[in-house]
Amino acid sequence: MPKLCVIICAYNEKKTILGILDRVRATTLSDGWTKEIIVVDNCSTDGTRELLQQLKWPDVKVIFQPQNLGKGTSVRAGYAHATGDYAVIQDADFEYDPEELELFTRKVDETQAQAVFGSRTLGGRAIYKYAVNYWAVRFLTLAFNLLFDAQLTDTGVATKMVHTLVVRQLGLTGRDFDLDFELPCKLRKRGYQILEVPVSYHPRTQAEGKKLVGLKAVQVGLFTLWVFLRERLTK
Repeated sequence: MPKLCVIICAYNEKKTILGILDRVRATTLSDGWTKEIIVVDNCSTDGTRELLQQLKWPDVKVIFQPQNLGKGTSVRAGYAHATGDYAVIQDADFEYDPEELELFTRKVDETQAQAVFGSRTLGGRAIYKYAVNYWAVRFLTLAFNLLFDAQLTDTGVATKMVHTLVVRQLGLTGRDFDLDFELPCKLRKRGYQILEVPVSYHPRTQAEGKKLVGLKAVQVGLFTLWVFLRERLTK
């Protein structure tokens, strides 16, 4: 029976963390799949950490980072503790619907793919609150496809599922949001095909807790270009 490890990285998500955990726990996958849930708290300061410390759910493992080490470091901590055959990144808010994780496991059942990513833009969709975020993702996806001979439609999507043994061999080093882009680069450099499934998207505003907006989004975009070039020019 294949197992999916759902990795949830949380930083100051007090309003949503318990709700997203309820939905992940209730989510059913395709036939024969089981799941484990790993939450990595990135030293939250808004009460998220205290909520997680009170959890009594035996099917949820919580890792507490000693300090804010960045989202990428938290994702890598989740990979290190995963016991599932595949590991998927699930955000700690409600922007992505965990009920759609069944689409990912079904795609693996059908294709035996080693990597399956979600896509918010398949079919020409543009579901964003901020235009800069939408166009940044489109531009970065185009750059990625040109540099790595790929045909993705959304490199910036958060929900990415990869075979656990594969991801541990990639030598990921990203500490923050750059890991989201380092991951597909290293998959393609090693010849892995990345398949996509359409996912719904419910973007937040900055007032609702969105972290990648404005100048921060621009900075991440520029650094992502550097990640692409670094990965393309190194072995």
